[in-house]
Amino acid sequence: MRRLLAVHAHPDDESSKGAGTLARYAADGAEVTVVSCTGGESGSVLNEGFESKHRAARDMTGLRRVEMEEARAALGIDHVWLGYVDSGLPDEGEPLRELSFATIPLEISGRPLVRLIRRLRPHVVVTYDETGGYPHPDHIRCHEVTMWAVEHAAAGLPELGEPWDVPKVYFDRSMSGARLRALLAAVEAQTPDDDRLPFMREWAQRLGERGETMTTRIDVGAHLGARDSALRAHASQVEPDSRFFFWPHELLLGTWPTDDYELVRPRAAHAAMEDDLFAGVEED
Repeated sequence: MRRLLAVHAHPDDESSKGAGTLARYAADGAEVTVVSCTGGESGSVLNEGFESKHRAARDMTGLRRVEMEEARAALGIDHVWLGYVDSGLPDEGEPLRELSFATIPLEISGRPLVRLIRRLRPHVVVTYDETGGYPHPDHIRCHEVTMWAVEHAAAGLPELGEPWDVPKVYFDRSMSGARLRALLAAVEAQTPDDDRLPFMREWAQRLGERGETMTTRIDVGAHLGARDSALRAHASQVEPDSRFFFWPHELLLGTWPTDDYELVRPRAAHAAMEDDLFAGVEED
């Protein structure tokens, strides 16, 4: 049985980063688990058309849990809460929320993830790079906690279970400059008067060469519907016309139908681009 663990900062991150991959491997019979490090409690309603704003104001924690369960079902995966409080995204110079995820020392916040890795024994772990994908303190801490936990799951800390040395670790590279330039070129060729093109060009320029270290591309064309359903489950966070839905499925299928990753453990040279996160893994 193949086992994949994706570690994310907040509920909704699993649906906006690699959701097609999760749905694909779950449909193929792998054990796929997402861990959300925080509950997203410090988030606000980002969807201006969200109808239950009163519910969000009353119980954002409960709302995010309901949305996460709907997304989990859409992807067909398992889900675990790591249990930490969302640190929020304060203005420059403002302190983080007290006792939130990003404020807790790694040797404390990493222990539950060590225990989880040893229990699930994943062949593949997926998370963010050291920038967090974008500079939210919880995303950066998610990277740090994941890499600390992978290292410490392999040896030591006997009170947390039998050691497990994760064979492969990947960073998410789905938001790459190369991908956006390819999609932009396709839109320019098909609908040169599209009024979204100025924003797309600015976006592509901003990304630059980001993501050029990718080593692995996973075809998720058959699972774009599951990805969209998971995104829409997070209705308080995702607007119906958000940039996540910029690209029609037909455009994605003909231009860039993959989720993209960088293999960082083991760091090995590849003669060709991988098309399977489990390539070279011996199942137990």
